[in-house]
Amino acid sequence: MVTIEFLRQFRFGGYAIFDFVLAFVGIYLISSSLSKIFLKFRIYIPKQNWLFLTLPISILTHLLVGKITPMTRNFLDIHGHYILKIVILILLFFGLKSIKIIKK
Repeated sequence: MVTIEFLRQFRFGGYAIFDFVLAFVGIYLISSSLSKIFLKFRIYIPKQNWLFLTLPISILTHLLVGKITPMTRNFLDIHGHYILKIVILILLFFGLKSIKIIKK
């Protein structure tokens, strides 16, 4: 029997690959619905932008619920992990780049 602990033991840079795959597959599956929901509020978010926003949203969500993961802790560390911070900011930039507010 494959358990989550077994799947989470495979890591890249200290982060569980399983968590990344699950997050990106989850966002990919619900991106169409999320885009439709935001379109009702006259905000156009292309489906591919949700993939760019996956990690920034996950860091924000973990902060809001108080679950500090290694990536969240490393992102908030003011004394290091600059590559992670740059990657997250680049993903945030590309995620927000094509979002448009639709006027009536």
